[in-house]
Amino acid sequence: MTRFDVPPLAQVTRHLADVSSERKAPDLVIAGGRVLSVYTERLLPERELWISRGRIAAVKPTGSCQFSEVERYDVQGGILAPGLVDPHVHIESSMMTACAYAEAALINGTTTIFCDSHEIGNVCDSDGLIWMLEDARQAPLNIFLTLPSTIPATHPGLETAGGDLTPAKVGAIFDEWPEAVALGEKMDFIQVVEADERSHAILAEALRRGLPVCGHIYGRPFVAAYAASGVTDTHEAIDREIAADFLEAGMWVFLRGGPPTTPWHSLPHAIKAVTELGANPKRVCVCTDDRDADDLFVFGLDWVVRQAVRSGLEPFTAWSCGSLHPATRYSMDGELGGLGAARRADVVLLDDNLEPKNTWYGGQLVVQDRKPTPRLEQALERRYQYPKRSYQTVTVNPVQTLIPILPTDSVQVNFITLEGANIPTKHEPLGVDPAPDWASFLARENACFLTVVERHGKTGSAAFGLLKNFGLIDAAVGSSVGHDAHNIVIAGTNEPDMRLVLHFMQDSQGGICIVRAGQILASVRLPIAGLLSDARAGQVAGETTALKKVWNEVGCRLPYMGFNLLPLSVIPEIRLTDKGLVLCPAMKIVPLFEQVQTE
Repeated sequence: MTRFDVPPLAQVTRHLADVSSERKAPDLVIAGGRVLSVYTERLLPERELWISRGRIAAVKPTGSCQFSEVERYDVQGGILAPGLVDPHVHIESSMMTACAYAEAALINGTTTIFCDSHEIGNVCDSDGLIWMLEDARQAPLNIFLTLPSTIPATHPGLETAGGDLTPAKVGAIFDEWPEAVALGEKMDFIQVVEADERSHAILAEALRRGLPVCGHIYGRPFVAAYAASGVTDTHEAIDREIAADFLEAGMWVFLRGGPPTTPWHSLPHAIKAVTELGANPKRVCVCTDDRDADDLFVFGLDWVVRQAVRSGLEPFTAWSCGSLHPATRYSMDGELGGLGAARRADVVLLDDNLEPKNTWYGGQLVVQDRKPTPRLEQALERRYQYPKRSYQTVTVNPVQTLIPILPTDSVQVNFITLEGANIPTKHEPLGVDPAPDWASFLARENACFLTVVERHGKTGSAAFGLLKNFGLIDAAVGSSVGHDAHNIVIAGTNEPDMRLVLHFMQDSQGGICIVRAGQILASVRLPIAGLLSDARAGQVAGETTALKKVWNEVGCRLPYMGFNLLPLSVIPEIRLTDKGLVLCPAMKIVPLFEQVQTE
């Protein structure tokens, strides 16, 4: 049922010419609507769409179809818009498979996504990427891969990953899988700007094939060298100034919108490059980046479009930033992103607030009144089955200690300090006096333990940190989604609860877990590569909703998706991997405790 069997355009041009010229009847007429034209950013009144063989044959004035034996669907004055195209997604962040992800995406009017599956690649190498591609082929959604570019995410000496995606492996997947259409976010931007040989060899695999390169960068000083290396987009524009820098450097800017209480909602700041600095939005898109299963239903790409409107974009411009512009970025605007003739019949029925009601995917009605139709339900029940090996990826050393030795002398501690719910962390080296026990130490310093445990069965090691301002109260929390090597990250106030978290990870083969006083309060099991559930989207969303409630109740101030990033050593200023505390951008390991320097 891949793509609902819409034939390639080259096979149907004669037929579409006959239909548009009224020599043959269309398969379906969606009538009585107003058409949102992303090509001219106008609302065309009283139009109908003629659809045949999964494609748009023509956009005609209402009442033009005179064929009697034609299926008709009257939208009664609603707005007909092209299906949304999300240019930067991590399916694994939803904690479900591609087939399951399709349900929430289609309900929110998204019919195409470009996903970077570096998560499963970091765990299972190229095998994991091939499983994801096979999953994507079976999903009732247009899914393209921006091939992961940075596996492992940092130098191997700074973390232990399950995968190692070499330039040769990258090239082989590009050549074998047509769905691999770009190189995914080049997260090792320090190595890129410093002309690292391996980083640029991977860039070359995409550039020599004429494929675009996606980016991930923090800091205005790096923009020029990054763009000069062939990177042509980024979703990490956090304010108007760096967004303007990206645009002037010839890069596409993906405005990332996320739940307002999370660090992912940078759109209102970055969009000011357009609304305040006067930049043209022609190379601006909107994207979701990361969504858990719960937020995916509530804060889809349609929500991001509406946030762009609230932040100052004209409504039709905003919808174009979520449809035509992403399609154009990937040179697919002849196939996707608009309601022009010959395009796929991926159509969304909107109300006047730009909220989706119905979705047609390849000319098939898959969502009606925001509910899956029987045809979509059938497709969702026939999900791709991941191989047994994907369920066997968590191997830990269960007897190792999970907390450091309590200092008996005054020491300098290299704290990881949170500043609000922000993704970047502050490196705070502080001199501290000894304490009688860990409980007294943690209470005095407003800190908790942070431990990263290697889970790929390679070293069996663990590394320790101390996390300030996290807010955790008498509990432990843990996740096997510790970006990007996806080792197990655990925060806690006592070792017994932290150990129960680790046992959960081994028994369930991955997930997210909250423990207090020896009891598991909430969990989400993620047995596929320690990243994905094999359940339907609604079930995963329900489990995630319950987990987030308990997460807040035990005091965590950083959302758990932000917590998952604490081992990601390409984000300033200090992170913890299984190898130790890493300073970024220096890419240097420092000890947790250092001797106090005396005069």
